[in-house]
This record gives sequence, structure tokens and C-alpha cells, in this order.
Amino acid sequence: MAKQRPDTKAIRIQTKKTAQKEHSTPLFLTSSFTYDSAEDMAAAFTDDSLEVNIYSRFSNPTVDEFITKIAALEGAEDGVATGTGMAAIFATFMTFLSKGDHIISASAVFGSTHTILTKYLPKWGIEYSYFDMNKPETITALIKSTTRMLYVETPSNPGLDIIDIEFVAALCKQHHILLVVDNCFATPAVQQPIKYGADLVLHSATKFIDGQGRVLGGVVVGKKELVRQLYLFVRNTGPSMSPFNAWVLSKSLETLYIRMDRHAASAFELAKQLQGHAKISAVKYPFLDTHPQYVIAKKQMSNGGGIVTFELKGGIESGRKFLNALKMISMTNNLGDSRTIASHPASTTHSKLTEQERQAVGITPGLIRISAGLENVDDILADIFQALDKS
Repeated sequence: MAKQRPDTKAIRIQTKKTAQKEHSTPLFLTSSFTYDSAEDMAAAFTDDSLEVNIYSRFSNPTVDEFITKIAALEGAEDGVATGTGMAAIFATFMTFLSKGDHIISASAVFGSTHTILTKYLPKWGIEYSYFDMNKPETITALIKSTTRMLYVETPSNPGLDIIDIEFVAALCKQHHILLVVDNCFATPAVQQPIKYGADLVLHSATKFIDGQGRVLGGVVVGKKELVRQLYLFVRNTGPSMSPFNAWVLSKSLETLYIRMDRHAASAFELAKQLQGHAKISAVKYPFLDTHPQYVIAKKQMSNGGGIVTFELKGGIESGRKFLNALKMISMTNNLGDSRTIASHPASTTHSKLTEQERQAVGITPGLIRISAGLENVDDILADIFQALDKS
């Protein structure tokens, strides 16, 4: 049989059928697993070469199916699933960074990631340096003998900044630095960072991977030897993904490619329609030719993704009026849902940053982030336009 394509793998990868011959993969909702003998039980704990399930904090067939799918879609060798996206990020930092180490990160990162980098890592003797994603040429000057990791989101949340993964991967290899890419905004349906040289790729599966705002989850995939170290950290510290959430997320992957095409088509149409609006000073979307990294986006992404941002001329007050005037579009701090979502990053996800820090990563007072849903795009536009009239 010919090699299956990624969108087929997202549907056809399943756990081995049970004696019941089920068509849809079952949910293994169990905390532990049994043994045929005392000897088998002892061997499960002493022989690491045995691939047996012991306890669902260690492994679970439903969770393994989800991991196998994501790894296949990202072109990775293996992976680890966690309870949330932030658990995936924190576990990655804690596994590969030690006291005295140094991490370089793009300054344009999610608010909670910023908190870990600036508040918690220094507490344990780990240094960090930020760089501007619009100036990747400045990274080299930040590299120290203790630098162990380079961390980026691309596209970034919420500013949609994009970095050339191939460029930073070559730089990391030259200096023996681990490259970790947060691929949450693109998903493997749109971008595969490992293809361009990333060592580890992580996701908040809560977003587009779930796609309907139901469950929390995180996942990290990459080289087997790196994943093994990460697995041991997660196994022993406990931020494991629940089997139920893994089952929901694995089923969601069956429609990921179709959904991402629709999200992206709608987001692109919103971006084009909003350009030039009297109350908007700027619109940003990766596949608009006005995006600063448009050429890079076209190189490493199959479409522009499902997020579009725009800046209201009236600042924070106009932002509040706009959100309050929405009739259909949801106000929530999630994204990647089947329902279109509007948020105001300056007062929500990035509110913990200082005004200076927000300005540095392009989070201005009037910035609105739209996560394009699966509704008819004309209905999405109608709601945005009527809200703009009132803002």
C-alpha cells in the first residue's frame, strides 16, 4: 500500500482493535492496568524494554493514540502529552534547563510563558534573554556558553509575528542549542517546524486541535532521545493528559485539515475586507502581502492560519465598545474554536505585562484578536462591521 498522506493518517491511525471489533477507537478510561502474574507485574516495573501499560500517569492506549497521530502529522519520532499547553511548555523548560543555564526566547510569547521565563526560571538560577522576532539577526549576540535553548512561537500570540524556522534552526545547530517551536497557531495541518530543523514542537491542544472549546491538553513531539527525557519528567511530576481528553482530541484530529482550511479561508477574507476601514489603523494576517514576514509565511505555511488582528484607532476605549457591541461573535480568552472569538489581549492574556513590555511585542491598547470560526464568513463580517459602527 502506498504511503498515507498526513490528512489520511489523522483519520486512520488508531489503537489496535479489541476483541469487540469496534470501528471507532474505544476510550480506555482506567487509572491502572492488570497483570497475569506476580512475575509479570514485577517485570513491568524493572524491565524498561517492556512496552506495557502500568498506570495512566505513565501511559494509556488512548493517550498513546493521540501522541502517535500528532507525531505522524508533525513528522516527529515520538511525543509526550500533557494536561495543558502550559504544562507542555513548563515540562520542556524543566527537562532541558538546569541551574546556571541560559535560554533565549522571542519576546513575542504568550503571557503565561512570559511569566515562567521572567519570574520562575530566574528563581531556579536559569537566565533568559529576549530578542525581537522582527530582528532575528540579533540572536547571535545573545548566545552565551551556557545557552541551551532557543524558544519561539510562530506565528506568535497575539501579534502574528513570524520567524524563519530554517534560519534559526541553522543557527541553533551551529551553536549546539535546542530549538523549541510552539506551533499552536498554525497546527501541523499548516506548518511542520521539524521539516525546517526544529528539535521539539509543542502545542496547546486546547486550541485548534480540539477545535470546539471542550477540553484542555498539551503535547510535545520530536526526536525519540529528547522525548524520552521529557517523558520521564512528565511521568514523575504528574502533568499527564487524561484519557478522556486524549480521546476527544484524537477524534478532533480527524477533521483538523478540513477545519484549518475553513478557518484560514475565513480569516483571510476578514483581513482583506477590514483593510482600509475608517476605524481601523492596521490589519495583520500572515498571507496579506502587507505582513512584514509575508515571504517567510508563504515559504513555511500552507495557508495563513485562522487568526487575524487589527488595531482600532480609538485605542482601549474603542476596543471595549467594539467587544460590547458584538452580537454573535463570542468574547472569551480561548481561540481555535468552531465559534468565532474576539479578544482584547492588552486587558486579558497579556495584562500581566507592563505597558512597555506590551508595546515591545506589538500589543497596543486597541489591538483586537479575531479567531475565525466555522460560521458563514458573511455572518462573521456582518457582526464585525456593525460593532465597528458602534465603537
